[in-house]
Amino acid sequence: MMLHSMDDGGAGQRTGKSERFREVGGGTVEVPGSERQASGARSAKTSDGAPGLLEEVLCRENVMAAYRRVVRNAGAAGVDGMTVENLMPYCRKHWAAIREKLVQGTYRPQPVRRVSIPKPGGGKRHLGIPTVLDRMIQQALHQALQPIFDPTFADESYGFRPGRSALGAVERARSHIRAGHRWVVDLDIASFFDRVNHDVLMALVARRLKDKRVLRLIRRYLQAGVLEGGLVSPRRKGTPQGGPLSPLLSNILLDELDRELERRGHRFVRYADDCNVYVRSKAAGERVMASLERFLAKRLRLQVNRSKSAVERPWKRKFLGYTVTPERKARLRVSPESMQRLKAKLRPLLRRGRGASLARTCGELAPTLRGWAAYYRKVETKVSFEVLDEWIRRKLRVIYWRQWKRGKTRYRELVRRGIDPERARLSAGNGRGPWWNAGASHMNQAIPTRTLRQLGLLSLLEEHRRLQCLS
Repeated sequence: MMLHSMDDGGAGQRTGKSERFREVGGGTVEVPGSERQASGARSAKTSDGAPGLLEEVLCRENVMAAYRRVVRNAGAAGVDGMTVENLMPYCRKHWAAIREKLVQGTYRPQPVRRVSIPKPGGGKRHLGIPTVLDRMIQQALHQALQPIFDPTFADESYGFRPGRSALGAVERARSHIRAGHRWVVDLDIASFFDRVNHDVLMALVARRLKDKRVLRLIRRYLQAGVLEGGLVSPRRKGTPQGGPLSPLLSNILLDELDRELERRGHRFVRYADDCNVYVRSKAAGERVMASLERFLAKRLRLQVNRSKSAVERPWKRKFLGYTVTPERKARLRVSPESMQRLKAKLRPLLRRGRGASLARTCGELAPTLRGWAAYYRKVETKVSFEVLDEWIRRKLRVIYWRQWKRGKTRYRELVRRGIDPERARLSAGNGRGPWWNAGASHMNQAIPTRTLRQLGLLSLLEEHRRLQCLS
């Protein structure tokens, strides 16, 4: 789909999109130390009429790529109620005026819509949902800024970066443990996204960007109000989770922490605001914890959540859902908290299955189980998969027991499935609850694992083995 009204008239002066993204013309990279020079960044051009960074952001190819990304990600509407399906018709009619406001520096982002979701460990995580138009503009900014900043980030930073993932961070953490750094400083920054200091962040951004129009637009996105309970509140700190620009801004701010850890020669891994520092002794860990707490408070105006941070053995902590075994080889395994979260996610699906066919329930479970197994494909022990497979099978047998309801029906079904009549009579009338019966030998014999597999039940253990063979 072509959006002719998004054309800024200068496309003929530009080379291919991927080449332009590697050689962004609107920012100056200022990096201490020759080992971290960014090869693709060019000197900034000011907004005196010559094309600058904002023109790179608003070029037709970049905006169209941002539009496609926003549509692909879908997501909820913002405060104006506009959906991604309405974005193209709206831009065809209004983009010329919006672009002019962006160039002139008069564009004002709309407030974000506050949404709160439960955190896995308790409490609420506050998300800020921008309008789809603002998501598109933020995505265009992100695409132009990332090639400027990303080459300068530390190698130990894995969050929200192209070519990097949480699994890479987990493997890096394991390598530090195997190298003998068997104490971890597990650093938790208190309400990070809600407490980002705008002045500190913008000072770091301004080190490398000289186009004042882009700096002004970024600050306006930081300061856009928050709509909650029908009222719009101003925002003086924080960068709301939910917008395309927030992950990059968080990496820009926390890159200062990475540089400090590099300067001190520490072994560490950071994924977004999850940072683990690996040391050789508990005493060293306590010193690192205290000094980093002072550094974050003084330099970045951030606080360490002492109740969630700790200096501990790595096998007693979790990192991105993984933990390790205590032996020297430090094999990766699933953290107990991750297993509990999967059970909590599956329970509503299993509860709905009481009034449906088991084949349908197994089909509904499959996407979640397949995705979970894919994320934990780096696990080097099989016990977690075996335990979860057993739990899921038992929950499905509970559904059978509940569907049979009456003693006569249970007796008839047990006999039909090969249970001795006398044993079936005793089992059907034992007065025990569904969970107990689902784990008893009569139900395991009546509903064997092969029966559940025939209904479409995905085995986590077998899926894990399959993924490991492919890797």
